[in-house]
Amino acid sequence: MTQNTAKGRLGWKELLLSLFLIFAAWAGAELFQGNGPASDGSQEGITVVFTTPRYPDAPSQHYGGLDDRLVEALDGAQESVDLAAYDFDLERVAEALVRAQQRGVVVRLVTDADYEHELGPERLRQAGIPVVSDESAAFMHDKFVVIDGRQVWTGSWNLTDNGTYRNNNNVVIVDSTAVAENYTAEFEEMFTKRQFGTGSPAETPHSQVDVAGTAVENAFAPEDDVQRKILAVLETAQSDIRFMAFTLTDNEISKLLNRKLRDGVSIQGVVEARNVGGSGSDFEVLQQVGADILQDGNPYMMHHKVLIVDEAIVITGSYNFSRNAAENNDENVLIIYSPEIAAQYLEEFQRVYRQAEAAQ
Repeated sequence: MTQNTAKGRLGWKELLLSLFLIFAAWAGAELFQGNGPASDGSQEGITVVFTTPRYPDAPSQHYGGLDDRLVEALDGAQESVDLAAYDFDLERVAEALVRAQQRGVVVRLVTDADYEHELGPERLRQAGIPVVSDESAAFMHDKFVVIDGRQVWTGSWNLTDNGTYRNNNNVVIVDSTAVAENYTAEFEEMFTKRQFGTGSPAETPHSQVDVAGTAVENAFAPEDDVQRKILAVLETAQSDIRFMAFTLTDNEISKLLNRKLRDGVSIQGVVEARNVGGSGSDFEVLQQVGADILQDGNPYMMHHKVLIVDEAIVITGSYNFSRNAAENNDENVLIIYSPEIAAQYLEEFQRVYRQAEAAQ
């Protein structure tokens, strides 16, 4: 009897322990949901998405990509959508913006003057949506969307069919009112105040943000001296720097990579093939000093602008590693301190690098 009673008491303890573990697991799951943005904006988080070009390419395969994912987000917009798009020809996205306006959402577009007559801007104008272009020699090179003042889409992705289905691109989706405030402030400078490029003031509200436990730096070129911020991060590298670069002509970045290589840091990168021999390219210089860098193997375009430091820090955005990006163009950058997010970019880097190797 005593033995049976003892077993009964032990069972209750096990039951209570099981209930506790179930509760702890549930609570942990709730906490870790912050790693991805919530559809209702109730939680903060960061999600990374990459394009998946297919070869050979066919227009009949152009579905299910980033454009469809953005359309879904736009169809859920309730109050406002601000879009800064260097180039914009995606019909499905344009129609989603028109639908948003028709149900009462405030929709606004800023674009580069060289592309203001593309399909996207023209369709929005036809629907009565206001469109502003930069009207300057420098590029309005941003690619970002702010939805309902809480969710930001940004990265290297131009809102074009090529950018979505043929080119290598990345998008960071950030659910954070603080990050959204930064991008809204930048958008207002361009849309309302007509302040572009070198005329853009340094008024980023939150240069450093905590997003669901992840430290993020946010900066805009040229006003926030993005080049200096990038160099400061690269300076911290202890073991390795990997990069995917549409263009690499910034001598200060290249000199730092060269010095880090001499200090024993592994330097590995991929550069868009059409730009490796261009004016001011540092591709051959870095190759000659022993950096493991290749021209890319995408028959269309490798359009990333990404640096990965020590598999723990990611630098990404619209910012090409060039003097024009540093000094003249409207650009934006996120510096994300997260080994988990870095692992996602590292996987993309390895895929791009293998494709580059195969094309040599």
